[in-house]
Amino acid sequence: MKGKYWAITAVLLICVAIIATYCTNKENNPIVTPTEDSSQFVTLTDAVPDAILEIRYFGTYNFVGARIDGYLEPTALLTRVAADSLRAVSDDVMAQGYRLKIYDAYRPQMGVDHFVRWSKDIPDIKMKTYFYPDLDKSVLFAQDYIMEKSGHTRGSTVDLTLFDMTTEKEVDMGGTFDWFGEESHPDFCGNPETGEYTGDNHKSPVGRSITAEQFANRMILRQAMLRHGFKPLDSEWWHFTLRNEPFPDTYFTFPVKQLKR
Repeated sequence: MKGKYWAITAVLLICVAIIATYCTNKENNPIVTPTEDSSQFVTLTDAVPDAILEIRYFGTYNFVGARIDGYLEPTALLTRVAADSLRAVSDDVMAQGYRLKIYDAYRPQMGVDHFVRWSKDIPDIKMKTYFYPDLDKSVLFAQDYIMEKSGHTRGSTVDLTLFDMTTEKEVDMGGTFDWFGEESHPDFCGNPETGEYTGDNHKSPVGRSITAEQFANRMILRQAMLRHGFKPLDSEWWHFTLRNEPFPDTYFTFPVKQLKR
């Protein structure tokens, strides 16, 4: 009997180990489902008519210096639920005298693949001065500035800034969209949890800094996004993902162009 008991115990322990390994592997390597189904997406400006579009990857003013694969039209797409939440953000900042300016939203996997190919073409540094002057291009992939998968491809992530309706200018955030460096981190020169400006710029490799006003501008955007269900990224002040995104394990492959229903 005793031997039978230990045999059963051993089998149970093996089963627990297998389940634990499976769960760990699933967490670290989630199942990724690619699809061309755009039925749950909307054209962003249909849902958020006050938004201004400056789709950087449709043009050439971006860190690659060329139009990115999959961007067929200068439009922005989001899942319906993310677009509805962004509409609430828009209404919020409009009441404060701002409009949302969109740099990127849904990004097809072919666009991400374009970034990866570019990162491996080390001699191509024509946009270095504008987007990564302090870094050698060879480290961009290793330091996760370029990755093989992006939250944008799941359809509920948006890159954006604020536009001041009084001055009719883009709000000064103290740094450009897609700047590769510590200066883009939300905690650069301040504490994003409290909104406190500290002026601490020790993270900048060459001593760059931002002003209290520039930090405060970043916080206006951040706080509005958080109030309406988005979560921030700790390395980019402009990047937000819907906290309860509808497709957390799905990577979409259809191109960026006006949706026809």
